Amino acid sequence: MSPDAAGNCGANLGRLLFKVAKSRRERALSNLNLAFPELPETERTVLAQKCLEHFGMITADFLQVPKRSHDYLQSTIEVEGVEHMEAALAQGKGVIAITGHFGNWERMSTYFSLRGFKMSVVARDADDQGVQGIVKDMRSYTGTKVLSRGSAAREMLRTLKNGEIVGILPDQNADEVFIPFFGHPAGTVLGPGVMHKRTGAPVIPVVCTRIGPCRYRTSVFPPLEPVPGYDVEEGMMRAIHEFLEREIRKAPEQYLWFHDRWRNARKRGLIE
Repeated sequence: MSPDAAGNCGANLGRLLFKVAKSRRERALSNLNLAFPELPETERTVLAQKCLEHFGMITADFLQVPKRSHDYLQSTIEVEGVEHMEAALAQGKGVIAITGHFGNWERMSTYFSLRGFKMSVVARDADDQGVQGIVKDMRSYTGTKVLSRGSAAREMLRTLKNGEIVGILPDQNADEVFIPFFGHPAGTVLGPGVMHKRTGAPVIPVVCTRIGPCRYRTSVFPPLEPVPGYDVEEGMMRAIHEFLEREIRKAPEQYLWFHDRWRNARKRGLIE
C-alpha cells in the first residue's frame, strides 16, 4: 500500500476494534474518566475512539519500515531541539532518552538511528515468539538495537558507558514506586532514575507526535532535573511523569489509554 492508504487502513481497523474489543474500549474509557473527569462522557468516548484509530495508523506506519527510504523519512518528519541531544552526548556519559507510549515513538527511534545517532531501546518481549521476531527485526532494520526489558540493566550501563543513547518508555504499570499521573497515584519503575544516579547520564525527554496524514514532529527537550524533596531516583521519575502528562494533554488522543496504567494502584487501594 501507499503510506496514505496504509494509514487509512489502520484508522479503519482502529474504528473496528473500538466497536468489537469491549475490554480495550472499557479500559480506555475508564482511564480517560480518571484523567479527564471534567470532560463530558461524549467527549471522552470520542477521545477513546480516536485513540484506537491513532494506534491503528501508527501500527500501519511501523509495518512499512522496510520499504521506507531515508529521503521519505526526512520529508515526512519535522525535528526541533536536536541540539539538546547533541549537547547531552557531548558530555560523554551517554544519554537516557525518555518518551512514553504516545505519538509515534517507533518513528522517533528510526529517525535518530538513520541520522547516525547510536541508539538502543528497551522493550518488553512480545508474548508470541513469532511476533517478537518480526517486531525485533523491524526495530533493528535501521540500526536501532533492542534490549529486552527483563534483562537490560547490564546492557544499558554498557551502552551509556560507550557514550550512546538508551531509549526508555517508563509509563506502563509497575509497582516499584507510586507517583502522581493525571492526579492519581500510578505504579511505575525506578529504572531511569537509578540509571541517571548511577551514571550521571543526562535524561533527555523526547516526543514524536502525529501532525497530519503520514506527517510527524519529533521534539527534543532540555535535560530533566529531579523534583526537589525526594531522593534522586524518585525525584527523576516524578519529573518524567510531569513531562509526559504535560505533553499528553496537548494531544490526548495519541496516548495509549487502553493500557491498564493504574492497575497496581487499584490493587493497593490507592484509587477506586
